[in-house]
Amino acid sequence: MLLVSRSTTAYHHGNLGPALEDAALELMRTQGHATLSLREVARRAGVSHNAPYHHFGDRTALLKRLSERGMAELLDAMREEREATAGRGPREAAVRIGSTYVHYAAQHPERFRLIYDPEVCVPGSPSEAMAPLIGGVEALLAETTASLAPGAEPQVIAALTTAVWAAVHGLAELVVAGHISEAEARPALEALLTRP
Repeated sequence: MLLVSRSTTAYHHGNLGPALEDAALELMRTQGHATLSLREVARRAGVSHNAPYHHFGDRTALLKRLSERGMAELLDAMREEREATAGRGPREAAVRIGSTYVHYAAQHPERFRLIYDPEVCVPGSPSEAMAPLIGGVEALLAETTASLAPGAEPQVIAALTTAVWAAVHGLAELVVAGHISEAEARPALEALLTRP
């Protein structure tokens, strides 16, 4: 009875969604998202087992929402770093923004994996909420890369942006998988991005 009451109260006050998301993120820290169940999420949030279905509809919808939340966090962190590097040289700014990307992955590996899970965010078909977030990350990377090659043709900037993103993302994946440490990633970025 108490569990149903909590669920109803949370829902009426608009707290059910965030409470379920937070519970899911806590579970993901120890088990990832592949085996996450809505029943476990409900139990962790202290609500009835049906509450997640009423709010999100199904497990995929919850995972999509968590993926969007993770991408928003990553984009915010990168934007904050861009602001913090205003006035510095373009190469230093690029290293610091790339390091921020890697740092987010190192601090939140479960969220990072979810963001880029092709079954959750289908390549070429992002959700309505995810599309502008992906666009924001791409635009920030393109802007940062363009500053490294002033005067370059647009197609060269596009190719260079893809290469820089691939390198930064690859380093993040290596850190998440435990093949290198986060401390090793920054010198790699410096070697890649600060050479003339």
